[in-house]
Amino acid sequence: MSKPRVAVVFGGRNSEHAVSLMGAGSVLDAIDRDKYEVIPIGIARDGRWVIASAAQSYAIEAGRLPEVDASGTALALPADGGSLMAYDAGTIPVELGAVDVVFPVMHGPFAEDGTIQGLLEMAGVRYVGSGVLASAVGMDKAHMKTVMAAAGLPIGPYVVVRERDWRLDRERVIKEAESLGYPVFVKPARAGSSQGISRATDRASLEAAVELAREHDPKVLVEAAVAGREIECAVLESLGDEPPAASQPGEVRVEGGQDFFDFEAKYYPDQMSLDVPADLPADVAERVRAMAVLAFQTLECEGLSRVDFFYTPDGGIVFNEINTMPGFTSLSVAPQLWAASGLSYPQLVDRLVQLALSRSPGLR
Repeated sequence: MSKPRVAVVFGGRNSEHAVSLMGAGSVLDAIDRDKYEVIPIGIARDGRWVIASAAQSYAIEAGRLPEVDASGTALALPADGGSLMAYDAGTIPVELGAVDVVFPVMHGPFAEDGTIQGLLEMAGVRYVGSGVLASAVGMDKAHMKTVMAAAGLPIGPYVVVRERDWRLDRERVIKEAESLGYPVFVKPARAGSSQGISRATDRASLEAAVELAREHDPKVLVEAAVAGREIECAVLESLGDEPPAASQPGEVRVEGGQDFFDFEAKYYPDQMSLDVPADLPADVAERVRAMAVLAFQTLECEGLSRVDFFYTPDGGIVFNEINTMPGFTSLSVAPQLWAASGLSYPQLVDRLVQLALSRSPGLR
């Protein structure tokens, strides 16, 4: 019998391009080649799909972020989910065969936001992770907060800054944001990996922060600062009929002197540490785990997610956000949480592929 064919897809047309490559490199190193046939597929910044070359770099080297090498053999995925087709200029397309499951190690717009999931749904191809709706709502932090608040999860105060309002009624928007009280955190509504996030302490820095966030997304979120410890919990779908499982909660500590858990703290060496399990009272840890599962189920997630909270000095737990495809290097938070909970990185990769293979294409 032939081995299941897994296409590991990475890159994309957004500011999290490099983060995707770093995660894909870890997946490609960990996936069991005796069990699966693996095809590494990169999506270049211009949207071109290519077979990754043997020389493709997936790591930060000499301070430079990795990028998909667009010179590889171009690929096309037929709309009917048939065989991958490879083609180069002036050559006859070559059929590469069908793919059993796609592992989209991708983040941000045109990737984690339901777009690639919709493409794969239309083609009838199984894939790792959440479906179109969960991915789209999870990506848009404004809609995510609305849905989670409706489910009863505690949400911190925030203001949504929409493109039209910022252009036509900026003074009102600024006053609404200032009503949250300084400091505030300003972020693109539909981005991740701390791209475009700033801490604002006055009007001038608030305006500058909104403009920076708008470089990534015309829709911006301004959030009141929440005093508390940053606690994260990963959730994993069951292979059977059991409910989703939550990992041990972990606490993120920024070690590099940054004001918050920014891009460098997340992806550069020696900039953060993770305490697993977090030093929490037993009942608080169980509340965090239960709330993480509630968030996962509320969004109807599949595969895995990472859910972020703040634990406040008065013993409260505030929901921050859910990531339907969290950072996925072997040293990223979600894999570390599962490793500390007894599931190694290669086992986690295998579980996610098996979950995808167990699902039927189409509505579910």
